[in-house]
Amino acid sequence: MSGQMKLYKIVVLGDGGVGKTAMIIRVALEHFVPTYDPTVEDSYRKQVLIDSQPCMLDLLDTAGQEEYTALRAQWIRDADLFMVVYSISSRTSFIRSERFVSQIRRVKQSTIESSVGGADIGNLGAVVPICLVGNKSDRVTEREVSTQEGMALSRQLKCDIFLECSAKTHFNIEKAFYDLVRVYWRKQHKPSVL
Repeated sequence: MSGQMKLYKIVVLGDGGVGKTAMIIRVALEHFVPTYDPTVEDSYRKQVLIDSQPCMLDLLDTAGQEEYTALRAQWIRDADLFMVVYSISSRTSFIRSERFVSQIRRVKQSTIESSVGGADIGNLGAVVPICLVGNKSDRVTEREVSTQEGMALSRQLKCDIFLECSAKTHFNIEKAFYDLVRVYWRKQHKPSVL
């Protein structure tokens, strides 16, 4: 393996207030931000070691508000890996996470089709790594979405990973980002079937 450090562009999507910024700041800057300040677009870079491989994570924190749908398509086009986040204490954010996954697949499908001259690329799930995350797992008494429901939705949407996390307690935060990179590696090294 050459000494070249690979850059991984990860876009974090989800409803407003689910803790996308808190998760990114927890992994990138290693601290917790307890206040909610709506984001339009912020980018963070973090050099990490995943399975002895030096990696640069380019983390894009996005707006969850509906009025940023057009911007979202551009963020999706530019990224390789995706994390869709909902809050376990918000059923609404859980229900809306399905829309984010659908938009990722729709945008990536059209991007890939246009780059290969309209050819049907078949199973898009095989090339687009998506992690579904139930954040705020520390809010046990406010839970509106069960772990089982999260797992079931992840299977239904054919996401590669499902995890519950807490940016506040740092539970599973690194694991979510690192496992997403590992899924990307697996998908890149899988022999293509013609």
